[in-house]
Amino acid sequence: MGKPTGFMEYTRQTVIDRPPRERIGDFKEFHQHLDEQKRRDQGARCMDCGIPFCQSSYGCPVDNLIPEWNDLVYQGKWEEAFLRLMKTNNFPEYTGRVCPAPCETACVLGINEPAVTIKDNECTIIDRAYDAGLMQPRIPQSRTGKRVAVIGSGPAGLSAADQLNQAGHEVTVYERDDRIGGLLMYGIPNMKLDKELVERRNSLMAEEGISFRTNSNVGVDVPVQQLVDDHDAVLVATGATLPRDLPVPGRELKGVHFAMEFLKSNTKSLLDSGLADGSFIDAAGKKVIVIGGGDTGNDCIGTSMRHGCAAMVNFELLPKPARERTADQPWPTYPRLLKNDYGHEESEAVFGSDPREFSILTKEFLGNEQGELTGVKTVRVKWIKEPGERPRFEEVPGSEEVWEADLVFLALGFLGPEQQLIEQLELETDARSNVAAEYGRFVTTHPKVFAAGDARRGQSLVVWAINEGRAAAREIDRALMGVTELP
Repeated sequence: MGKPTGFMEYTRQTVIDRPPRERIGDFKEFHQHLDEQKRRDQGARCMDCGIPFCQSSYGCPVDNLIPEWNDLVYQGKWEEAFLRLMKTNNFPEYTGRVCPAPCETACVLGINEPAVTIKDNECTIIDRAYDAGLMQPRIPQSRTGKRVAVIGSGPAGLSAADQLNQAGHEVTVYERDDRIGGLLMYGIPNMKLDKELVERRNSLMAEEGISFRTNSNVGVDVPVQQLVDDHDAVLVATGATLPRDLPVPGRELKGVHFAMEFLKSNTKSLLDSGLADGSFIDAAGKKVIVIGGGDTGNDCIGTSMRHGCAAMVNFELLPKPARERTADQPWPTYPRLLKNDYGHEESEAVFGSDPREFSILTKEFLGNEQGELTGVKTVRVKWIKEPGERPRFEEVPGSEEVWEADLVFLALGFLGPEQQLIEQLELETDARSNVAAEYGRFVTTHPKVFAAGDARRGQSLVVWAINEGRAAAREIDRALMGVTELP
């Protein structure tokens, strides 16, 4: 696949980013595609590796036909590359932008050379397909008469809805927010995933026959039992939206917020009014501390930088990761490495240093008499790993510090799905409070109700949500029709 000698002739070249100080002036996407020849050269780097680990269990969860469309990119056969890509992935315009690319850490070339730019190649294929008019509504030729309700319009719900609609079922998607997309709409900032792309894809699915019901909170203003009675099957794809809190003294102070409070209000205000309505948590001129790493923490940094924050610090309890693979993170596993993401770059460009502080534990939030946040008290920790035991940490004596802060954003991950709907449906849950539904079958303890995505597996990646949505759709189709032809 690709050019047999391409990996020796061409070096890895990723997308071009606008300079950090320039891009924090707006909420527009900042990645820019390479020109066609350079992109074809990147496709040429895909080597004839024999066993493509990029699409194995270590790589792409949706089993993208990566070597095939890399080869087609190299040959300049863009329409064929698009058709190959759409065989396995309903939303490459999303994964090509926000996926952490486990395919690349599993790339065989990546054993001793920089991996193939698989994610960038994917994004270019789908963006060119839109530009060329190849993304057109696919109207099902016939209908089965079966009705399916999908609760939640994140990537799991939307991928399931897309598959079920193509199978001929009448699909209605219920979303409690005012716009369709779930975390694609309100969980990921606009500079990382332009919401016009989400709206464009939603419009295509609506033209194909999917019904979208916004401002419809199932279990609150939409009776859940009526939903079950009126449909032949119901899919719970509500995500894992219950945030992990930090119950330390001072948590009640004004200025301490969950990350999603910040990110959602910002995106909604941006879409509603270009931030003119003021209906968001404004970090302008504020000293900001983000507690928690990962993508969500980085998104809080990037959003705060665009507001014009006065200072930025990012606390991470875990120790500083290695820059390269270590013995306990061998190829082709997905390693935890030090990643300098866009928010870190922007903070460093403005304030002169990496905002991250590792191995640090928050002990208390400090405030004034008005109940407003003024600072954070911390202590450094030392991590200990005994053979056969889980890592643990100990506080370092004498390492207490106080950090000034006007705003704190908690980006500590999610505990699982909200329970109200699950309880009303009387569904069993697993030990982590997720809906109990076996992977591969996806049916819950209620025979008409299925579950997929983060609501079933816990907090995970967009690409895993797509995997689960597609697989759940296949099992719903099988349950309704006796057989299924869905992939």
